[in-house]
Amino acid sequence: MRLLNTSTLELRTFGRDRPPYAILSHTWTRDEAPFEAFIPRRHFSASVSRLKKRKYAKVVKSCKVARESGLNWIWIDTCCIDKSSSTELTEAINSMYAWYEASEVCFAYMRDVSDNDDPVSEDSSFARSVWFTRGWTLQELIAPRSVEFYSSNWVRIGSKWEYAATIEKITGIHRTVLKEPYFSGLKTQRQYSVAQRMSWAANRRTTRPEDLAYSLMGLFNVHMPLLYGEGETKAFIRLQGEIAKLTNDQSLFAW
Repeated sequence: MRLLNTSTLELRTFGRDRPPYAILSHTWTRDEAPFEAFIPRRHFSASVSRLKKRKYAKVVKSCKVARESGLNWIWIDTCCIDKSSSTELTEAINSMYAWYEASEVCFAYMRDVSDNDDPVSEDSSFARSVWFTRGWTLQELIAPRSVEFYSSNWVRIGSKWEYAATIEKITGIHRTVLKEPYFSGLKTQRQYSVAQRMSWAANRRTTRPEDLAYSLMGLFNVHMPLLYGEGETKAFIRLQGEIAKLTNDQSLFAW
C-alpha cells in the first residue's frame, strides 16, 4: 500500500507495518493529480511547488487537514495507485474496502456543497451532492469508522455520526449501519440481506459500467479479477457467483 506523506508529498510503500493514515473520498474531475506527478525525483521540491497549482489543490488541502488531525500519512486514489499496472489496479480495488476500514479517518470532500450549508434543511446542497450518487463512495461511506465531510472550500460540515439520520434519508442506508464501526463483521452483515445491501447501490452510477459491480466487492467480502470490457451484466453475474459461495441468502437472485 502506498501512502502520501502529508508534509513532503512524497510517496512511500508500506507492508503490514503501515503507520496510522487518513484517507480521502471524493468524486473525480478532469484535473486530478496523477500518480506520475508524485514519483520521487532528484529535485522533488520543484515537483512539490507544481503540486500547489490549482488543479492539485485537493491533494494539498487534504494533506493539510490530515496534518491538523495529527496524521503524517494519507491515501488518495488518484495519486497512490499506478493505474498503468493492471495487476496493481486489480490488487488495489480488491483491497480498497479494507484500506478505508483501516483508516483513522476518512475525509469526504464534497466539491458541490457550500461552506454555510445546513445538511438537515430540505433544500441543502449536502443532500443533492453528487458524492451520494457515485458507486465508489458507497463503500467509502460505510467502511471507515470515522467519516468527516468537508465543503468545496474545505470547511468541515460534520461527521457521518452527527448526520446519520439525514444520510439515512438521502441514501436509504439505515443509521445503525452508519454508526457501526466495523460493518464488515459477519454478525453485523447478517442483519442486512444481500438484496438490501444491493439496494443501497441502486441509484448510484460509475463512469465505467463494470465498476458498479466491482465497487460492491468489499461490501460482500468477495474478491475477483477485473475484466474491463465485459460489461455491467457479466460483471454482476460474476459478483453474484462469488457472493453465492459465501451465503445461502436467496435474496441475492432478486438482483
